[in-house]
Amino acid sequence: MVTVDQPAVELRRKRVDFHPSVWNDFFARSIAVDHHDSQQTLKEARQLTEEVRELLRGASSNDDKKITNTILERLEMIDAVQRLGIAYHFEQEIEAALLQISCTDDDDDDNADLYAVSLRFRLLRQQGYPINPTRVLEKFKDEKGNFKDDLAGDVKGLLSLYEAAYYRVNGEQILDEALEFARTQLGPIARLEDSPWADRVRHSLKWPILKGLPIRESRHFMSFYQQDETHNEAILKLGKLDFNLGQKLHQHELKLLTKWWMDLDTSNTLPFARDRMIECYLWALGPLVKPDHTTGRIFLTKLTALVSILDDIFDVHGTLDELECIVNVIERWGISDEDVVPNYFKFWFNTLLDLFADIEAHVSKEGRSFCMVYARRGVKELVRTYIKEARWYNKGYIPKMEEYVPNGYVSVGYPLGMTILCCGMGEAASEEVFQWLFNQPNPNIVVAGSSIVRLMDDIVSHEFEQERGHVASSVECYMKQHGVSKQEAYVELNNLVEILWKDVNEDLLRPLKVSLPILTAIVNLVRVMDLLYKDEDTYTNAKTFMKEVITGTLVEPVPI
Repeated sequence: MVTVDQPAVELRRKRVDFHPSVWNDFFARSIAVDHHDSQQTLKEARQLTEEVRELLRGASSNDDKKITNTILERLEMIDAVQRLGIAYHFEQEIEAALLQISCTDDDDDDNADLYAVSLRFRLLRQQGYPINPTRVLEKFKDEKGNFKDDLAGDVKGLLSLYEAAYYRVNGEQILDEALEFARTQLGPIARLEDSPWADRVRHSLKWPILKGLPIRESRHFMSFYQQDETHNEAILKLGKLDFNLGQKLHQHELKLLTKWWMDLDTSNTLPFARDRMIECYLWALGPLVKPDHTTGRIFLTKLTALVSILDDIFDVHGTLDELECIVNVIERWGISDEDVVPNYFKFWFNTLLDLFADIEAHVSKEGRSFCMVYARRGVKELVRTYIKEARWYNKGYIPKMEEYVPNGYVSVGYPLGMTILCCGMGEAASEEVFQWLFNQPNPNIVVAGSSIVRLMDDIVSHEFEQERGHVASSVECYMKQHGVSKQEAYVELNNLVEILWKDVNEDLLRPLKVSLPILTAIVNLVRVMDLLYKDEDTYTNAKTFMKEVITGTLVEPVPI
């Protein structure tokens, strides 16, 4: 093996001055924990969990007399539990309740108004039930086939319809119409200063439930739910306690991760790369939300941080000759004596091997050593797309969209991320799940979800990347192929993102190819991107919105 230090003749490298870490050693410092207080909180949370469990089963929590909640009351309880982020405690109860509700008549009195019908439709769709939207929504149209004018004053119903319509799949015209109608009616309400609905509508118009990242949305929903006079105090209190208990666990994980990152000393060993390990944790916390997913979150955070560096090696620092050598090393999964490898890559590769050794030790104890075949395959597939883009850039080649997107949805890193998150999901991710994940062609949800991520990334980051020198993004590809302006390309690519969400929804309907927890984790990984890349690249520029997200999610507890 030959390693290369800085050559005598300075190589022409791109230079980008990424800002340093916002967090540095913040999470490595001792975070004061009152163990007595934590035990009391845990005890209270467990008591509330059982109380809410009885509520979901339709029993009174105040006495021994059994009562049957109306369908609407049960729907509202399920919705609150899910949106507060505590549904993982009640998966069996929720499934049983929704199965029973799915068998009820759509014309039941509880489902007579727009709010109730839309809520029922959304919750059943979220659970994978292929409920027919035309059957339940047709009654809200007039003789001309338009949604009735008198619905315009029903803000609660419109918001419920708006959220439900996002769970559309291809060919469901009535949901396309419902979304457009609801969005049009809600727009003016969002601009009102004195409306009690304004804040909630504004938030939903930007982050509908389908696209909202649950770990962040739960905190937002708490304030809205608390203002609702009909809220259930036990459910609300459990949501707050559970959030704070989870936050303490996440802070402990970040403490371990920060120490690992500081030992790597990437600001000196890899100074050209973005220092964003804390931000990478969101990519792990988004899909792996359960308390017992600690190991999976740590593995996925480390992998995401290393892939971020590899992305900067290919996009910013490495020469084409170096990149070709790097790909060869990764394809062989080892460095030979003949390889001329830069020291920066040797350091990176050895760190990756250490991580994979840790993952292998963990999954082997679970009897899931098969995971590693797919993990290594995922890394190899990623660098093949990286080198293709590097060659395109060096040739000045701008591909057509049909060539760019199949490469780009892999180069964005999400298929690999999905693989590693499955490594951390225990027995829920069997070998059949990995076989499904790597099936050719790739599953629709993998292709569509990763393509959403690629297009959103391109739209907000392409100008900065083109300034420093970068392969053509989907924006440049679309502009050249169709002869349109940049703004026109944005419109069409955003329209394509909406179509791709329909493809994602398609794979969430029963019969499911794999379990709902696996599919939900994959969708949550996509939701991370919708949060952080909706208006700008807040990963690269992490000083403002990204900092706010991390502070609200991982630093500041919810007031009880």
